[in-house]
Amino acid sequence: MEHQIYPEKIKSIMLLTFFVIAVLLVILVPLPIAHPPSQHRYFVIEARQFAYSPAVLQVNPGDTVTIKLVSSDVVHGLYVDGYNVSVKADPGQSKSLTFIADKSGSFRLRCNVACGAMHPFMIGKLEVGFHEWLFRSIGLAILMSGGVYFNLRKNKKQAL
Repeated sequence: MEHQIYPEKIKSIMLLTFFVIAVLLVILVPLPIAHPPSQHRYFVIEARQFAYSPAVLQVNPGDTVTIKLVSSDVVHGLYVDGYNVSVKADPGQSKSLTFIADKSGSFRLRCNVACGAMHPFMIGKLEVGFHEWLFRSIGLAILMSGGVYFNLRKNKKQAL
């Protein structure tokens, strides 16, 4: 008894292969987005119980980042996770720290001086680079929508 491959089965295998290759391309191929040249970024962060303003800083990889911490009520600190740099400012005073953002990702800014009962919740964020996975997720969602569409169409044809 010979094993026969039917044209519908070949079509399904080819479609599945195309889908797997497309998913791998969306996930693995570098995005064609050029990084802007490095520059000096300067931020003034106001620290008060129990928040930073602004709470989110966005920079590009390779930027030189200077953060001026201004304390408006009690002694506050600012520690940048992943970069191991910190600064402490007394009330009504300001202090600065400078570093090169040479690591991509999202890093927590946190107060490293006990400033009151809600001290553990005094956090911010440093984002270095763009959100590459946002674009990849959109591409995967489009592929998944196409896969669902073709699967529904195939099931409708089989029901007829």
